[in-house]
Amino acid sequence: MLDSPKVQYPPLPLIQTWIWMMTQSGDSDIQQKGQNNLIASFGSLAKANEYLVNHNQG
Repeated sequence: MLDSPKVQYPPLPLIQTWIWMMTQSGDSDIQQKGQNNLIASFGSLAKANEYLVNHNQG
């Protein structure tokens, strides 16, 4: 029996850093890098947001 592979996401503090980069840095290059990192890890900003919502309920 094969288990479906579990998707591995970056550690929560790293995700929070990327969000800070996007929203608080004040530098457009850094904002873009944070957004690119989130999209590369989750496929979209919506998926990243969904992950954060699910992980902050606990």
